[in-house]
Amino acid sequence: MRVLLIGDGKMGRTLAQVAAERGDAVVGLYGPAEMAAAITPGIADVAVEFTHPSAAAGAVRAALAAGLPVVSGTTGWDAELAVVQDTLRREGGTMLHAANFSLGVQLFQRLVALAAQLTRGSEFDAHLIETHHAAKRDAPSGTALSLIAAANAASGGVLPVSSVRVGHVPGTHTLVLDAPFEQITLTHEARDRRVFAAGALAVADWLRTQTGVRTLDDYLAARLTSS
Repeated sequence: MRVLLIGDGKMGRTLAQVAAERGDAVVGLYGPAEMAAAITPGIADVAVEFTHPSAAAGAVRAALAAGLPVVSGTTGWDAELAVVQDTLRREGGTMLHAANFSLGVQLFQRLVALAAQLTRGSEFDAHLIETHHAAKRDAPSGTALSLIAAANAASGGVLPVSSVRVGHVPGTHTLVLDAPFEQITLTHEARDRRVFAAGALAVADWLRTQTGVRTLDDYLAARLTSS
């Protein structure tokens, strides 16, 4: 596929590398300041956006205005995201936003929800700890918020979270279940940004045949059906 990458930071460069390995054609790798003039109708089959919260809405709108399906991975712009998605539903277009494109994280979220359900009303106290690199702007992370929502829905409670920003950690999320005489920990650790890039590009390949506001659950359901 022809893919337009919006965001020329670490994730953008990783996406370009993984896309080349997949055999995709990267038609452009633009920073937020460059992309408005660069995004034109027909330039690509799909756009993949990883910028930062202050630039995400403008980047996504520009790609949608050019008629491109958009995969968005920036977190921390929830209020504007909801507005963009509402506009898309009224005016047409295609978009999928997710906090984390790792398939392992999607499995981990289901395990967290199951653990929360099984320990509801028990002597186990639960706490989520999320750790990311020092440059990550939002805390808690978008992934942590998704995990919290899944756990809260399963348990009827409120899962507390602690955020750590240090070094160059791509992303680690740990659920701690602690009782007076024992402890359970569940951890997902991303070892390389390539896991997010590979997932985002796989989703992008699927999204270019879709319409409307789509979710990772839609993608996973289609993947399981096709397999």
